[in-house]
Amino acid sequence: MIFRIKPIELKEANRFILMNHRHHREVQGYKFSIGLFIKDILCGVAVCGRPISRYLDDGLVLEVTRLCTNGTINVCSKLYSTCAKVAKELGYNKIITYILESESGISLKASGWECEMRNVGGLKWKHSDGERTDTIINLFGEKKKYPNEKKQRWIKILNSYEYPQIHS
Repeated sequence: MIFRIKPIELKEANRFILMNHRHHREVQGYKFSIGLFIKDILCGVAVCGRPISRYLDDGLVLEVTRLCTNGTINVCSKLYSTCAKVAKELGYNKIITYILESESGISLKASGWECEMRNVGGLKWKHSDGERTDTIINLFGEKKKYPNEKKQRWIKILNSYEYPQIHS
């Protein structure tokens, strides 16, 4: 299989996320987004932006805020690898992402990432205007439930600067 990765607009990435992601909806802001194509078929997207945690947002850390595929094998690891390469070229020192505690992280391991912390984040996701709903309705009218479980934080150091562990 020959993969082709290219930049895509956030609008296209969000459309793919709404149709394919198991438990998240679209992203609000971003630094860049990429799509992985096989022939002319979009098989996966990754969206990178500022870290969600303000404690990690020092201007030199980038977060993969969404990664979504249609289930095609090896797409996740290829997207994680490409995000790290792009982030390094842009001058970032570290790239992070969060996955559910119940997920294995095998694609991250295959891409050279390391699990920095387990059991992070709250069970309920909140907005500044109160508690966020546990469900969304996608473009097809299907209800999707947000998972109420802890997360794992995965990292990849891109430049030699050493980061202290931050517990949040």
